[in-house]
Formats: sequence, C-alpha cells, structure tokens
Amino acid sequence: MSVDLNTLKTAGPTITALTRPFWDAAAEGRLKIQHCEDCGKAVFYPRPICPHCWGRRLAWKEASGRGRLKSFSEVHKPGHPGWLPAAPYVVGLVELAEGPTMLSFILPGLRPPRVDDALRLAPTDIGGRVLPAFKPVETGTEEKPE
Repeated sequence: MSVDLNTLKTAGPTITALTRPFWDAAAEGRLKIQHCEDCGKAVFYPRPICPHCWGRRLAWKEASGRGRLKSFSEVHKPGHPGWLPAAPYVVGLVELAEGPTMLSFILPGLRPPRVDDALRLAPTDIGGRVLPAFKPVETGTEEKPE
C-alpha cells in the first residue's frame, strides 16, 4: 500500500456516551475494552449490559493489543469512495487475547495475511483520526504471553 492513509476522505466513527471511552483511548493510540465486574469476561463492542451474564457492571480496561486473525477479506471495491485510493486493502476479524473479536483494518506485513496469524495493535492515522488497526507479528518476533 503506497497511499498515506491519513489523507483518506472517510467518514469518522459515530461517538456516543457509551462508546466515548473506546474512541478516546483509540485517539491516544491505546485499546480499551469493557470487562464485566460480575462474571469477569471481556466485552466488545461497547454495550450497557454484559452479553455473558446480563450484568450491568461494565468497566473499561486497557487491552493487551495482542490478537489472532480469525478471518479476513481483501477489499478491491470499497463501499465508500473515500477508501478507493487505499484499495486493495485488508480488513479482518481479530480475536483479541482477552477473548472478544473485533473488525479492524489490517496493515500489510512481509507476506499476505493468513488465518491464525498473530497480530498486535498498530494505532494508525486514517482519514484524520487515529484508529485501532492491527499488524502482523513477524516470525521470530512474537512476544511471549504475560
């Protein structure tokens, strides 16, 4: 990909009171997700009730930024014209180390992406804002689990 992603003319995220902690952290290059204080499970996407136990005590916590590629698609014909200069590009389902899965932009690596690739958070300037993209962990550089 040779285009500067920050120059894309794309719509920004819809920020609500519920999603603000996620987007504020993203703007700082961090990844925060909710954790249920009743059952202890991690939750993504932001919501008012835990989908695991229906508890209402959800707290925002820093995520590790590590994950695995569950599935992906190489986009050749974007649904929004602002993404045309970046095509083709990859979006994928990232299974976070904490458990939840999120859809994210996948930055190019040294080889084409494969399902089960190790990924790490790579905050990226896209369309004038920092978004939580992911990049492949190159072979031999994967961090040891904590």
